[in-house]
Amino acid sequence: MLYRHGEVFRSLLMLSDGLLIAGVWLGAYGLRFYAGLEAPQGTPSLGEYALALWAIVPIYSLMLQRQGVYAPKRLGSFWAESVEIGWATTGAALLLLGVSFFLRSYSFSRAAVAVFVVAVPLSLMALRVVVRSALRGARRKGYNRRFALVVGTGRLADEIMGRIQAHPDSGLHVVGLIADGAVESSSYGVPCLGRYEDLKHVLAQRRVDHVIIALGSDEGYRLEKVLADLDDEVASVMLAPDLLHIATLRSSVENFEGLPIIHLRDSPLVGWSSVQKRTFDIAGSGLVLAVSLPVLVLLGLGIALSSGWPVLYRQKRMGLDGRIFSMLKLRTMRRDAEKGGPGWSKANDPRRTRFGVWLRRFSLDELPQLWNVLRGEMSLVGPRPEQADLIREFRREIPSYMLRHKVKSGMTGWAQVHGLRGDTSMHLRIEHDIYYIQNWSMGLDMKILVMTIWSTLRDRNLG
Repeated sequence: MLYRHGEVFRSLLMLSDGLLIAGVWLGAYGLRFYAGLEAPQGTPSLGEYALALWAIVPIYSLMLQRQGVYAPKRLGSFWAESVEIGWATTGAALLLLGVSFFLRSYSFSRAAVAVFVVAVPLSLMALRVVVRSALRGARRKGYNRRFALVVGTGRLADEIMGRIQAHPDSGLHVVGLIADGAVESSSYGVPCLGRYEDLKHVLAQRRVDHVIIALGSDEGYRLEKVLADLDDEVASVMLAPDLLHIATLRSSVENFEGLPIIHLRDSPLVGWSSVQKRTFDIAGSGLVLAVSLPVLVLLGLGIALSSGWPVLYRQKRMGLDGRIFSMLKLRTMRRDAEKGGPGWSKANDPRRTRFGVWLRRFSLDELPQLWNVLRGEMSLVGPRPEQADLIREFRREIPSYMLRHKVKSGMTGWAQVHGLRGDTSMHLRIEHDIYYIQNWSMGLDMKILVMTIWSTLRDRNLG
């Protein structure tokens, strides 16, 4: 059976990748010098380019291994594997570029190098498509299948069985469930083969390649006995920790000196995602601030003439990681509006000035926050920052409230474009904010900005 030859399969895949990389390099050479393009300094010999393969193939192979491309991918997605290939080939290209900077004895064609750098990841991904298609075909015929036994009761076990059944191309088949006596089968139709004390008997009667331990948080006391029963079994053991009820944001696993550390509340905005969002914030806020500066001057004069000074309104708000900053707005209320303490603005708020009503109608009072964005205190898109004085109450009454501070506050956000602003349900706003954090992408940010512009032109804003 194919499943017994996984190491051979991975070795063949590594060999295929190496041959493919070499073929792409030589193909880039042929495309550059033998496809009708004139070489200003003549055509170099093939041997000079072939010699470079002694460095290219090992470096690319090493980077692919370090990125985990050759780790078992039975439960992985093609997209995740493509990302790994992209990172590995990018790192290999940069490493080769650095090496060539110090070794100037020979200069390769920039066009050939460019074709190679682009074609290698695409070729490797195309190879994966072919391999995955072949494996799916083999699994449909009964080859390369592995059989799993799930140990556990509750939603965690159901979640695992559901995901396995949703990916039949993985070749993993759940033969049964080990649970307490009250369970006859799972919600996915997987039969219960016995109670926890029957585990060894079930393994002796059936072929099981993987035992997936999916004990609920209330069944943790069973783990030691289950592991003891598996000590002398040949089946591989996987442990799925019950984190579904506490992992509220994106989770990840970090290796700390050989000890796996599970992050339950990771922000998605780290690394290049953070750089990408910050670059967009600087470019967007700087451009709009420069264009709107004359408008801000005129609006400031309008506020001064209609209701006096000050023109700007500063309020303490809580932002990223709970840091307090002064959020700027054009003043739209009377100067004594908060003598009774801070509060939310409401529809037809009597504290507004006449000029302030017009400013809020088009959200022009928010323009000074572009300076907060440029300074890095806010973002163009994110959960709206709340008043620092009100947060002490919110964090006591609303579960997961402080998770919204895992990203920078925004001038607009997912909750605001769905009408949740001002004196609206804080629980619904938190749900929308957490959805935004869990599903962040630059595409989602652009969508929110477009929806904000549309709703500003269409509706009356409360601020």
